Amino acid sequence: MASLSGKVQTVLGLVEPGQLGRTLTHEHLSMTFDCSYTPPPSGQEALSKQPMVMKNLFWIQKNPYSHKENLQLNQETEAIKEELLYYKANGGGALVENTISGLSRDVKTLKWFAEETGVHIISGTGFYVGATHSAETRAMSIEQLTDIFINEILHGADSTNIKCGVIGEIGCSWPLTESEKKVLQATAHAQSQLGCPVIIHPGRNPNSPFTIIRILQEAGADISKTVMSHLDRVRLLVDEGYEDKLLVAHDIHTKHRLMKYGGHGYSHILTDVVPKMLIRGISEDAIEKILVENPKQWLTFK
Repeated sequence: MASLSGKVQTVLGLVEPGQLGRTLTHEHLSMTFDCSYTPPPSGQEALSKQPMVMKNLFWIQKNPYSHKENLQLNQETEAIKEELLYYKANGGGALVENTISGLSRDVKTLKWFAEETGVHIISGTGFYVGATHSAETRAMSIEQLTDIFINEILHGADSTNIKCGVIGEIGCSWPLTESEKKVLQATAHAQSQLGCPVIIHPGRNPNSPFTIIRILQEAGADISKTVMSHLDRVRLLVDEGYEDKLLVAHDIHTKHRLMKYGGHGYSHILTDVVPKMLIRGISEDAIEKILVENPKQWLTFK
């Protein structure tokens, strides 16, 4: 464990934190999202099975979770490789890939992306929301769950030697299920032993982040190395003095958000959002913190 201290662990191995550069801290590159499939509006069932072609994109954009093929991001490896090359050409250096158990994680593909593009990719260990937990997962003890996280960071994930470098995104519903609570407690236990970064997907309720933080703290987590996703409101938080605590990303997880299908793609923040941040008075120093310094601090093992 001492060898991890002061380093960032990517799918290609340990790197110095200063090598990351501009970093997206919550993305997906290969996953399935069948767990979020929503039946289409009455009378539109046939559209949910149509191919992803131009004439159907207007409907898919309005009903992204009702189109079955749209939820299979793992089918777009070549398009995503091209996007990662474009991301790197526009100043991107690293990316945290938050696909975990329950979302069809594929660490071999993540390693291939890193080798093909030169983008530093950090893979996550953990479990998504309780609805995706298998009966075996729900039956596990906190200690067994903790051992899984530690093993995937120290030795490798999915029967490979490709190691994870972050716990998460840990999926939480509202209200929390018993299984989700155990996963949170196991996350805290693993983090306290490894000094690793953690990232959380909170439930859709204003109280959810606070409940999660309390559970994590009571179980011994290091909140200074824990990220709460999906909170938004960057400009307000900068104005409130939190620029040292902010991270940004797109959370791309469906096909229709790729440039191939007219979506904004993985380079959107660098090419479109950053210029608007500057126009709206967010300083270059603050942007540097949000894109480079804060991710570097978070992803570095203690």
